[in-house]
Amino acid sequence: MQGVLSGFAVIAVVIGVGYLIGRRGYLGDGGREVLTKLAFHVASPALLFTTLAQADLSVIFSDRLLVTAMSTAAAAGVFVAVGAVRRWGAGRTTIGALCSSYVNSGNLGIPIAVYVLGDASLVAPVLLFQLVAVTPVALTVLDLATVSEEDKRPLWQSLLTPLRNPIALGSLAGVAASATGLHVPGPLMDPLTLIGNMSVPAVLLAFGISLRGSTLPLRGAERAPVLLAVALKAIAQPLIAWALATTVFGLHGASLLDVVVTSALPAAQNLFTYASSYRVGEVLAREAILLSTVLAVPVLVVVAAVLG
Repeated sequence: MQGVLSGFAVIAVVIGVGYLIGRRGYLGDGGREVLTKLAFHVASPALLFTTLAQADLSVIFSDRLLVTAMSTAAAAGVFVAVGAVRRWGAGRTTIGALCSSYVNSGNLGIPIAVYVLGDASLVAPVLLFQLVAVTPVALTVLDLATVSEEDKRPLWQSLLTPLRNPIALGSLAGVAASATGLHVPGPLMDPLTLIGNMSVPAVLLAFGISLRGSTLPLRGAERAPVLLAVALKAIAQPLIAWALATTVFGLHGASLLDVVVTSALPAAQNLFTYASSYRVGEVLAREAILLSTVLAVPVLVVVAAVLG
């Protein structure tokens, strides 16, 4: 219980600081954009590289990861299906699908894993799956969906899109370093770690700045996709994870609590960075992240009480 509340408290404080920065205008009119670009092009790739370069890739083959992958695909698939029927557009639908299934396994998942699950490494499978599999695919779709007609490239260049994306590159480089057992020397790893440490604060501060002057959630044209994304993320995904874990994989006890808690985490703040970087679905991302984070508090408390 303490981990749930402390994890959300940290995030709320930093977002609040960002809101005050935006309200006071300390960073000028372009402050949010600068922080977003810093996180997307510099800090997040460094963070992902240093995280994955030291990760144990054997967790990829666990039953818990299969539950995570299947529940993620199910929640995202529902949003994609509805988005296709409602013709929300590929870019907007991709952002919505991410908000429906991509959990905050880093800055919120780690403290909750420590205090609720008792082991920070239990979020590693989710983190690896999202960084290695989900992020490159989603960013490739966003790259292709937001390119104008005159800028469209040949098919072979489109297939190499992940290799031009800084976040995908950071993830793939980290996986390669871990898989080959490459030891990154301290003089290189230390500055990368220092730079990577800017990622989460930059994302949260940019998110807080974006709240200045914004309307209350569910008041605008994004009401329907926001409601769908939040319902899938906060309610459907943990229920799907619980059903799969108990009926298909026979998980129980601590293993069951692990997969349900991680699936019940809210949408990750870095999704707003993706939306801002590609200039698509920004309102959808902001409102879905905010509402899913608020709803995650009671959901996680109930999950911890029932399964803990």
